[in-house]
Amino acid sequence: MPIEVIRIERTPNPNARKFVTPSDSPMPIRSFFAADQARSDPLGSALFGIDGVTNVLIHTNFICINKSQDSKWATIEQAVKAVLNDAR
Repeated sequence: MPIEVIRIERTPNPNARKFVTPSDSPMPIRSFFAADQARSDPLGSALFGIDGVTNVLIHTNFICINKSQDSKWATIEQAVKAVLNDAR
């Protein structure tokens, strides 16, 4: 089932964005600081498949993505939306 992104919020960290999802579709909380940690998690693994993603926090109604300093948000935001749209 696709995961809808209601809005994208900036955080105090310029290399992090919060992708807010509906509160009626809560997700189990988990975090990954490296791609190998997310290997058994389909959503986490797919998010790490995006070039420039450095860590992922999946919370009950948002997903926080951190990127490498030299990556561009415009590209990553579109890729995150695509991954969430294809989520099962």
